[in-house]
Amino acid sequence: MIDCQYVRVQRHRSVRSSLPEEAHEESGEQLVTTLYREFGGPLLRNVRRLTGGDQQWAEDVVQETVFRAWRNAGKLNREPGLLWAWLMTVARRIVIDAHRQRSVRPQEVEPDRLDTVSIPDGSESMLSKMVVSEALHQLSEEHREALVQTYIYDRTINEAAEVLGVPPGTVKSRVYYALRALQKTMKERG
Repeated sequence: MIDCQYVRVQRHRSVRSSLPEEAHEESGEQLVTTLYREFGGPLLRNVRRLTGGDQQWAEDVVQETVFRAWRNAGKLNREPGLLWAWLMTVARRIVIDAHRQRSVRPQEVEPDRLDTVSIPDGSESMLSKMVVSEALHQLSEEHREALVQTYIYDRTINEAAEVLGVPPGTVKSRVYYALRALQKTMKERG
C-alpha cells in the first residue's frame, strides 16, 4: 500500500480566481464542467503519483472524484482552497480503498483449458501387470516361487532358501533361469 501523506500537492494558480459565488446555484453539468476545467489537470497529475503512474487508473479516480463532488454538490464549500482539499482527500481515499480491495481479493488466474489437461488413466500399468502375470504363470512352479520370494516379497537369497526349504545356490539358479524364461516370453509378446 502506498503512503499517500508524502505525495506533494500541486496547486493550480487559476483555482483561486475562479468558481464565482454564483457557482452555488449552478447546475450539475456546469459544476462538473467547472471542476474539470479548474481542477482536472492538477488533480490528474497528483492522482497519477498516487497510482504509481497508472494513467488509466488515475483517470478513473479523477472521474469518480468529480462524480462524488457532483453527488455532494449541495454540501460542498465552493471556496477554491477548501474545494481543492476536498477533491484531493476524496481522490486519496479512493486510491487507498482500491489498494485495500486488491490486497484482500485473491489474484485472478486463467483456468487451464480442459483439452490440454492430461488425465492419467492407469491402463498402461494395468496392461503391463496383466502381461507379466500371464508370463509368470507360464513358468514352472519352482521358478515362479523363487521369483515371488525374491522380487515380490523382497527377500534375500538366504531368506528365500529358508522359506522354500532348498539350498541358497538352488534359489540363485532358479531365479536366473526364471528371469531368462520370463524375458524370452515378454519378447515374444512384444
